[in-house]
Amino acid sequence: MDLIPAPRIAVPHEGGHHHAFGADPALDAGPGTEDTARWLRRELGAATGWSLPDAAPGEPGELRLRIDPVRAGGTGGSGGSGGSGPEAYRIDIGADGVELTGASGAGLFWAAQTLRQLLGPDAYRRAPLPGRTWSVPYAAVADGPRFGWRGMMLDVARHFMPKDGVLRYIDLLAAHKLNVLHLHLTDDQGWRVEIKRHPRLTEVGAWRARSRWGHRASPLWSETPHGGFYTQDDIREIVAYAAERHVRVVPEIDVPGHSQAAIAAYPELGNTDVVDTAALEVWDDWGITANVLAPTEAVLRFYEGVFEELLELFPAEVSPFVHVGGDECPKEQWRASATAQARIAELGADGEDGLQSWFIRHFDGWLAERGRRLIGWDEILEGGLAPGAAVSSWRGYAGGIAAAEAGHDVVMCPEQQVYLDHRQAGGPDEPVPIGYVRSLEDVYRFEPVPPKLSPDAAAHVLGAQANVWTEVMEHQGRVDYQVFPRLAAFAEVVWSWQPAPEERDFAGFEERMATHYRRLDALGVGYRPPGGPLPWQRRPGVLGRPIEGEPPNV
Repeated sequence: MDLIPAPRIAVPHEGGHHHAFGADPALDAGPGTEDTARWLRRELGAATGWSLPDAAPGEPGELRLRIDPVRAGGTGGSGGSGGSGPEAYRIDIGADGVELTGASGAGLFWAAQTLRQLLGPDAYRRAPLPGRTWSVPYAAVADGPRFGWRGMMLDVARHFMPKDGVLRYIDLLAAHKLNVLHLHLTDDQGWRVEIKRHPRLTEVGAWRARSRWGHRASPLWSETPHGGFYTQDDIREIVAYAAERHVRVVPEIDVPGHSQAAIAAYPELGNTDVVDTAALEVWDDWGITANVLAPTEAVLRFYEGVFEELLELFPAEVSPFVHVGGDECPKEQWRASATAQARIAELGADGEDGLQSWFIRHFDGWLAERGRRLIGWDEILEGGLAPGAAVSSWRGYAGGIAAAEAGHDVVMCPEQQVYLDHRQAGGPDEPVPIGYVRSLEDVYRFEPVPPKLSPDAAAHVLGAQANVWTEVMEHQGRVDYQVFPRLAAFAEVVWSWQPAPEERDFAGFEERMATHYRRLDALGVGYRPPGGPLPWQRRPGVLGRPIEGEPPNV
């Protein structure tokens, strides 16, 4: 059936029969299924021309939607299914039509995504093709995810992605049964979310005069100013749109490093006793800048105001997690700053590293008091964390192992395996090649749970996410190229119940990808073809960093 990600159980009925849908199938939507019914009418309706009218009272619809935790194999019991938990689902296809059963609204929605795949690639189009008819094979599918956190981080700070592009990526995540969009909203190169009490964050911080073209060693520049931001209503729309598709959006506001855009907007946030912060501009280069936040009470109050507005935009019931970055904070300015040294003495902190830990722990407690959970890159482990804090392990597996063994929840996103800005092959035609070579097969063999973890610690692995840093992705087409098809392999890793990496059937996955490429074509995704980049996907003369084994450009 060429399903991606592969379901736990998919059993075609003997005889190879298909259910052929009528001209306009009737939809029997049981209690609590209204959201999925609306999605089916909108998305499948566009591709098929169906209106999916309500089934007549007492009549079984040709397409039936149900929520039943027991039958779907969710928390109510196994029900004989191959899935488990609230996102489990079941599909039964026979002569009387198709029945989708979810353990919850989310499980039912994933069942609808599987039905769309079963209908064929043309089910992803926005208008029906002439003469097209629709059928699905008699079968039983029982499924449920391996991990609860199946995500992608999208960096909209280095290169801004307009709102419509973000909504499009939410649909692409949902089509692959991924359920977390981590939005990297702030960095040295741009501030992307409106904060009403601090308007200069977007008036000044959202715009840079130019951008380096290629890797930071490249001598080339794009002199076109770059910028953009999401209004608060844009964010509310993004969050609501994602929630309808059972995707939660995790916002990231990076502190205390990666903050030059904020300092350019409000110079008092920087270390004014060692740097003329009034002369700073939003950074136009890549890498790590020395300009970091000052460790003062005024800076804490400023960012508390930022987070207060952020919490209103990202309700706890949608996303309890708030990401604070916490990575790559150079300490040179703090070492030279009398203000920073006085704060170290006052706190009795362990030098500048202890100062960074103090900064993170402050917001750890502040968020916990408001019913939220802090998550940050694995540098936040240095100095200790509150019990409820979680860790994004990016510098390999080590941070995730240490966090999980200490009782912290972990999202695995090691740069060596799942940084999708890294090049996909070693050939000279790869556009702006940076970082490690990570092919489709490499991503398919990624294992989120390190084998060295004890069983108790392994239970703290919430799941994994693929990270998409956009320094060398200047528009949506470049993002598509770097993300796909590797995100399909990643989706199978985090959804499907896989054997050990070396035992996975990559050849079988490639066979299923032959159909999946046609789905991506129908969706208009500019993926990397299996044979390498097309002429317009290359970037001849734009320097990358094609040295295997070097650390990545983040």
